Order: sequence, then structure tokens, then C-alpha cells
Amino acid sequence: MTDHTRDNDVGPPISGNPTGWRADRPESNGWEHGTLRQAVVHGVRLYNSGAYHESHDCFEDEWYNYGRGRTESKFLHGMVQVAAGAYKHYGFENDDGMRSLFQTALQYFQGVPNDYYGVDVLDVRTTLTNALTDPTALDGWQIELDGERPEARPEDYEYVGALE
Repeated sequence: MTDHTRDNDVGPPISGNPTGWRADRPESNGWEHGTLRQAVVHGVRLYNSGAYHESHDCFEDEWYNYGRGRTESKFLHGMVQVAAGAYKHYGFENDDGMRSLFQTALQYFQGVPNDYYGVDVLDVRTTLTNALTDPTALDGWQIELDGERPEARPEDYEYVGALE
């Protein structure tokens, strides 16, 4: 952990023992990078509420904290592409753009653990793969975090608003 990714206000996972968290780590309530977990919580909730542009901003802002080739960077870059692809699909009915972004996301997710920072990355990969041939695979789909599919709260919009 580095000081710039520590966030002692972030909470532990709601359930499970996801990659990136250890109960015996005192900093950031057990998260290797507390700011990454914070961005994930807000980004997933916003995505699940259809706020794809705002979700993208959460992941993108945190992505800049990590060097190229690191798992954190690959995961966050992939999540940026997921949110951008959904935005293309729903905001502009541009499924070719969505496919291009999802193909890139799938490349970034290679080697990322299936439970990274509480996100069900395997489900994300499966849904993106299915959406490449059938964009309706996105209809009603939400990203799973800690075994739940949380939706946005006012604090999620406040978080992304503070990024600007």
C-alpha cells in the first residue's frame, strides 16, 4: 500500500474474502488500496443505476493512481471500458462502439482475479462476451459487488461530483 491509495474511511467487504482485502491488514479496513475499493463501490452503484458516464469517471479517476501493467490498472481500465461501452449502447445506440470497448475490456481483464475488490469479474467477463453477439445481454444486467447488486445513493453522486 502506498499513502496515496490509503483510505481509512472505506469499509470492509459486506461478505466474502475478495482479492485485495485481508482481515489482518489494519490500513484502509483491510484493503490493499482503500481508494480503489472506494472507487469500485461508487462506480458499481452508479453503473447499476444507469449512470454510466458517472461510473466511468469513478473508475477512470482511480485508474491514474497505478502504473501500466499492474493488476489494479488492468482492472480499472477494463471497468472504464465497461461503463463506456454501456454508455455507447444505451446513450447512443452505437453497438459497434460498445463491441469495440467490450473487446478491449476483455483484454484488460485477462489475469485479473474473479473476485477483485469484491467485483464478480467472472460475471462481468461472461456478460461482455455475450453482449458482443447479443447486445440485449446488457438489458437488466447489473454488476455484482460483495454478492449483491447495489444501486446508487446520494453519496455516490457526491463522490463523482467531487472528482471534477
